[in-house]
Amino acid sequence: MPDPHAGHMSPQEFRRHGHAAIDWIADYWASLDDLPVRAQVSPGDVRRQLPASAPEQPEPFDALLADLDRVVVPGLTHWQHPRFFAYFPANSSPAAILGDLLSSGIGAQGMIWATSPAVTEVEQVVLDWFAEALGLPEGFRSDGPGGGVIQDTASTATFTALLSALHRASGGAVRADGVGSEPWRVYGSTQAHSSLVKAAMMAGLGEGAVRTVAVDPTSQAIDVDALRDAIVEDVEAGLRPVMVHLAAGSTSTGAMDDVAAVAEAVREWGVWLHVDAAWAGVAAVCPEHRDFLAGVEAADSFVTNPHKWLLTTFDCSTFWVRDRAALTGALSILPEYLRNAATESGEVVDYRDWHPQLGRRFRAIKLWAVLRTYGLDGLRAHIRGGIALAEHVADLVAADDRFEMVTEPSLSLVVFRLRAGDEQTLAAMAAVNDSGEAYLSHTTVEGRAAIRLAVGSWRTTEADVDRTWRALQEAAAAQA
Repeated sequence: MPDPHAGHMSPQEFRRHGHAAIDWIADYWASLDDLPVRAQVSPGDVRRQLPASAPEQPEPFDALLADLDRVVVPGLTHWQHPRFFAYFPANSSPAAILGDLLSSGIGAQGMIWATSPAVTEVEQVVLDWFAEALGLPEGFRSDGPGGGVIQDTASTATFTALLSALHRASGGAVRADGVGSEPWRVYGSTQAHSSLVKAAMMAGLGEGAVRTVAVDPTSQAIDVDALRDAIVEDVEAGLRPVMVHLAAGSTSTGAMDDVAAVAEAVREWGVWLHVDAAWAGVAAVCPEHRDFLAGVEAADSFVTNPHKWLLTTFDCSTFWVRDRAALTGALSILPEYLRNAATESGEVVDYRDWHPQLGRRFRAIKLWAVLRTYGLDGLRAHIRGGIALAEHVADLVAADDRFEMVTEPSLSLVVFRLRAGDEQTLAAMAAVNDSGEAYLSHTTVEGRAAIRLAVGSWRTTEADVDRTWRALQEAAAAQA
């Protein structure tokens, strides 16, 4: 009879290698300041250093750690680097990593309540805590008609919201018969995240079902009158409005759509209102930064990502609905092999009905760990610190005549450019990125190129901002 434990780490080996892995992470963090922020490799460089086939014989875990240093680290863009200012942050933190480790160690599959009751109930409590911390309406809490769930990303949340919207608008017909020839219409501003178009594609509506609406040229927020005009025009043409996507902190510039005004403008059509606050929403843990969510009580769904700016390791996207019936109505399916007494009692939530996936891991532990070990006071301090650093960046821009702001700073995002023009703006940014000193990303606003600097790492200091600004100034001088 073969030994069932053969080939597996003993508890003693697991402890030793586990300590080594934690030590590696701590050493990696300690080394980041000296590493180039963006990977300095060419396509294929990493692949060529790896064997063509998996090893036939076991290798020691230490060999894997050694290859992290030799092969992987040189090919990484370091998202935890204190001078990573591109896109939006993908925060991690010691507490979140340990929470993720515990989740992996437990290894539970929480597809239904019965497969691990704690996976579901801890998530419900944590999402209720977080909704309260953000000042979200009571209707989003689990003890009412709505509730929250942790999705993998805001893109999945948008897709899930659209499926729910279609279910409600069709009276369940889409679930049974598909979208058919019904001329559905989805709305978002020209600044809406690309996941809106992707959601329409995946839902079978097609890209053409998404109507983009103009924005205010100064604020980049959706033009509410233009939205209403677009819906009126579509309805008169026989099209069916089903969902409006609002950005509470757009990707490009951090633009804040007016949720309350849009809710009032589209009320008569009963469209599903989805608020995408993927990056900015977590700022609402600070009461003084909640104004941009005014009117959210009228939203049908809301999403924000703790894995961006709130110290929680990817992936953790928190999604709430005001009425779970449309959500579960769109997605619930119960094959015989999943039938159980708890589900049939109607007394439990089965999160498999709250997103496209069946299987799900215990994501709530890492958010639970972050909320408990930082406390709301600690999280507010982190958010306020990022906003203060962004204000410092805006001051630096204002003090240098070669640069100009493109839009007003939005929380911890600053968008600016070189007055000399698009070519010089992009060249200066590329020079900084190529140097490895810092990493920035770009956008276009009203047809002109701009640099985005998004603060968010728990390791970023004012010295890191100043160092990045000096590099930009030097790059700008080279363009003169």
